[in-house]
Amino acid sequence: MQELSEVFWTFITSSVIGLILALARIAYKSKCSNIDICCIKITRNIPAEIELDEREPPSPRPENNSQRV
Repeated sequence: MQELSEVFWTFITSSVIGLILALARIAYKSKCSNIDICCIKITRNIPAEIELDEREPPSPRPENNSQRV
């Protein structure tokens, strides 16, 4: 029975972390300059962030050397 509890809490923890990361990704891609969540207030410089994103090189993708017949 202890194993089931460990699996349950591992699943809940990883799901919550995944949800937080997904929300952070959505918030980063949004173009809102002022964000108010409860007592947290964030003011972003959107034009500077866009310029920074455009200057970064794209992440390298692994090449697939195998060929399909």
